[in-house]
Amino acid sequence: MTYTSLGPDPVDQQVQETLGKLAGGEAPRDIERRQVDIKEEPGRRGPGGSISPGSSQNEAAAKYLAGELACFANSPGGGAIILGVADDGTHIGTNLDREWLRHRIWELTERALTARIDEGDLSGTRVLVLTTHQAIEPIRYEGRIKWRVDDNCVEVDPTTWHAGRIGRDGVDWSAQLSSHHIGDAKPEALLTARKYLLNAGDDASRSLESASDADLLRRLNLVGEEDRLTNAGSLLFVETPVMGLDYVRREVPGGDSLLRIRGDGPLLVQISEVEKACQSANRVIHLPDGFAHGQINAIPQRAIREAIVNGTIHRDWLSEQPTLIEHFGDTLVVTSPGGFVGGVSLNNIITHPSSPRYKSLAEAVSRLRLAEREGIGIDRMMRDMLVLGRPAPEITELPGPMIRVGLLGGNPNEEVVTLLNAIAPATVRENVDALIIISALIERGWIDVERAAPLVQRPPGETTQSLEFLSSCRIDGDPVIVPVDGQRNNHFTMYRLSHTVRARLSERWSALRSVSGRSALILDIAGQRGQVTTPMIKDLTGMSQPTVTGDFNRLIAEGKVKPGRQSGLGPGLFYVLADS
Repeated sequence: MTYTSLGPDPVDQQVQETLGKLAGGEAPRDIERRQVDIKEEPGRRGPGGSISPGSSQNEAAAKYLAGELACFANSPGGGAIILGVADDGTHIGTNLDREWLRHRIWELTERALTARIDEGDLSGTRVLVLTTHQAIEPIRYEGRIKWRVDDNCVEVDPTTWHAGRIGRDGVDWSAQLSSHHIGDAKPEALLTARKYLLNAGDDASRSLESASDADLLRRLNLVGEEDRLTNAGSLLFVETPVMGLDYVRREVPGGDSLLRIRGDGPLLVQISEVEKACQSANRVIHLPDGFAHGQINAIPQRAIREAIVNGTIHRDWLSEQPTLIEHFGDTLVVTSPGGFVGGVSLNNIITHPSSPRYKSLAEAVSRLRLAEREGIGIDRMMRDMLVLGRPAPEITELPGPMIRVGLLGGNPNEEVVTLLNAIAPATVRENVDALIIISALIERGWIDVERAAPLVQRPPGETTQSLEFLSSCRIDGDPVIVPVDGQRNNHFTMYRLSHTVRARLSERWSALRSVSGRSALILDIAGQRGQVTTPMIKDLTGMSQPTVTGDFNRLIAEGKVKPGRQSGLGPGLFYVLADS
């Protein structure tokens, strides 16, 4: 991760000056700056100094540039490389594909460095300008950390790097001063901020909403010395340095665009406009009698806001890519540039302590009540989808890097909604762990600590507590989950939904009891736990002993399972996968 100041950028200014001198015929050795290098594309020099034709991909060039950019990123102020000019000033050019090169550099730097790559023109010759700003954490290339001393890259150890000036005090890019001042804040952004605060309705928000424009910005901690706005203040109230949000509405995936919003100007205004567009296109579903509310949206509106705000505030604001919001049918997909930071990953995103990329920006947005308080946005999206019987948000990390969040809306699952409303205590509907476990049980039929832990993203001890909590919950006086019969003592306890719960889930219960459902269940348990017994399957499906025995015999004949002992007889018989 890197940072710089919005407004006039020192590195960009040096690049423009250098490009102007190159266009005027000056040699690189005479005009290179401390933060700007001029290079020809590596790997294109043949015997006798001849230049071979360029291609869109060049691994030798990617490796060289990754090392040089990592060195710049580890140095105060960062730097840039103008690629496509020989040492003698000849405009050789380059045909490298920008997106391929950007992604390859990210891969070669252990997925830590996302360079900005711009195209330039020198008298008709295509060149590339690769820019990186100062890194907050050391960036390694080939396992080593280097920084610049004069014009050379010198290896340093992590202790020396952290002891230096670079990022030693944990600089927050969004808290750095921009080139904008209080007076640059746009009236429409200030009005939007007040609307969000007014809608929040709490005393702190009302107090903030009634403050003067200058006091509002100051109380959001968006103003520094000389009344200059921070980068966060500049983003929210003045303008985004690149397109912030790109919203497209389609009826079906790949269909014609019905509405397109390409955001510029204050980020607050962009978010508000896109949120209104989503709300307008969000199908209203009228519910049958017996539901707590007469109508709901196909996608929970709060989940939409969380997805948009998270994908906007926590994105990499040094990337040229906008936050893309695709709204087709009852599905919303938000794709934002920048990977996970601060130790967050797909495996802990629900439970990891909040680690915002830009703390000052995240805090300001939280105080403006654009999103739930810091650290629970993902939880809220999970809860709002699962409580309607809809799939949990699909979160993936894509090359680039980018984070993709998909909300698969639609009609609520009436059986699931009715079931959850009948469980006591009612707080189970706010308990994300409980909702995830119930959803998994409905889908797979059984669960244990080993299966549940990665789903709720908690260690075994905490996961056990979540299972015990569900065991204590009641529906019509009966437990919500109960242990499965026929378990062997050398495994974690298996749980299933109780008979009372299963009676409320006739559709899923029927699927589990079908021939294909029973076969899938046997193979699933044998694969996950190493062995499966007939009492387990009888208890999980409610089928008779002869029926379940027939299921095992059929799978044995198909070569999918085998008895756990050669005789295939006797009490305590269990079965394993045939290839185990």
